[in-house]
Amino acid sequence: MRFTKMQGLGNDFLLIYGQVPQDASSLCRRLCDRHFGVGADGVIFVSPAWAADCRMRVFNIDGSEARMCGNGIRCVGKYLYDRGLVRRERMTVETLSGVKTLRLTLKGDRVEMVSVDMGQAVLEQRDLPLPAGMGTGTVISVGNPHVVVFTPNVEDLPLYLWGPRIEHDERFPDGVNAEFVQVLSPEKLRMRVWERGCGVTLACGTGACASAFAAMQRGICAPGRPIEAVLDGGSLFITVDQRGGVSMEGPAVTLFQGETDL
Repeated sequence: MRFTKMQGLGNDFLLIYGQVPQDASSLCRRLCDRHFGVGADGVIFVSPAWAADCRMRVFNIDGSEARMCGNGIRCVGKYLYDRGLVRRERMTVETLSGVKTLRLTLKGDRVEMVSVDMGQAVLEQRDLPLPAGMGTGTVISVGNPHVVVFTPNVEDLPLYLWGPRIEHDERFPDGVNAEFVQVLSPEKLRMRVWERGCGVTLACGTGACASAFAAMQRGICAPGRPIEAVLDGGSLFITVDQRGGVSMEGPAVTLFQGETDL
């Protein structure tokens, strides 16, 4: 099996071109293991599509399938262009959350940055009571579910304690992503991530979109103005319009190509 390892702000993936195998869940658990496998936060299968330039399906480190992945879709855009599969600076990618439009920024003949039209964010609940000590969260859907928790000091927050408690809350039978956000200014948010099916990751693209949308809903950030989301792996730039349409811009990096017998 041939793969390409890529990362977006330290959120790393193994990209495999071809149809999703029947044993995808167990295969992805083996591949993502950082001691006995290749090591990654997830596996992305890229295949031809009728309604878009390609189809992507994303599997997390625990074998579960994600409906959408913001950092992953930027890697898909770079993968398609740099490999010569789609040589356009505008392309479309089919996901389980619909078809997304990508715009590529080139440096020489390689993709350096990718902007993604993420579609509409949806406010599902404004003040969700959380387990003791956590306060309340804002429930947002950006193709997949998120709980955004605003906190005065995200660096000292017990992420490894709070993250799994929110992910496995009985009110979310399929699990949920958790973002913990500190407001640095109306144009800058500091956030840390607990991803459903992955745990702590250095970045989450859909989580950054959900956090920016939640901040706009609370009057912290203004619509139509770029918001810098500072994650552990670097910064993403999110813009939310008046109607909740979200765009995301950030880097994508190819690390290496390889083969495995796993």
